[in-house]
Amino acid sequence: MTQAGGNMAGKEVRFGIVNSVLWGVATTATSNGSVNAMHDAFTPLGGLAPMLLMQLGEVIFGGVGSGLYGMLAFVLVAVFVAGLLVGRTPEYLHKKVEVFEMKMAVLVLLIPPALVLLGTAVAVLTPAGQLGATNGGPHGFSQILYAFSSQGNNNGSAFAGINSNQPFYNILGGMIMLIARYWLIVPILALAGSLARKKRIPLSAGTLPTHTPLFAGWLLLVILLVGALSFLPALALGPIVEHLLLGS
Repeated sequence: MTQAGGNMAGKEVRFGIVNSVLWGVATTATSNGSVNAMHDAFTPLGGLAPMLLMQLGEVIFGGVGSGLYGMLAFVLVAVFVAGLLVGRTPEYLHKKVEVFEMKMAVLVLLIPPALVLLGTAVAVLTPAGQLGATNGGPHGFSQILYAFSSQGNNNGSAFAGINSNQPFYNILGGMIMLIARYWLIVPILALAGSLARKKRIPLSAGTLPTHTPLFAGWLLLVILLVGALSFLPALALGPIVEHLLLGS
């Protein structure tokens, strides 16, 4: 960590540290699954960034296959909550956002975090799951958390330090991928069908504008509150505490 030239462990010398970290962030934000460095060798905070970008639902640049509907779910939640706070009618694209749409949007946003956290909990509490981690302590926890975050959030990259090719991870990871990547199609299609059936309503004084910088800032806040805070306790047990231990 303190050698001259920075932390070059696990990095291609042609790319260096900056391009390796940049690609690590880009690949997890956009869900393309490619890597040009071993994320397992990143510093704790360097490994936290790719993990968090996956855990947010890969909505930063529109993750392949999942970013659009994930962002739309966040938009509907932001519209609904803002409407309740300021007394505006919850509307989006000239369609009223009502209870059914909110239930479907919440399912889309909460099922992946629940699966990732439950899978991680099962892995760290069972001998079969612990055997997959090649490190102990917080870094071993980060390896497991990264693996399930990648499986449950449509990414495909790995920390490259966990031995996941064993029955425990194959079976549990496969179940998580099946539910998080395919069963979410059900609430998304239900949400789309419900909005398609609704009649278009004209704009009024009670309509919350969704094309302003103010709404963009509010949407960012909702993404961080709903997405990031769901994983904050788990991140605190992994990369955050590992970073704090570096100083001691």
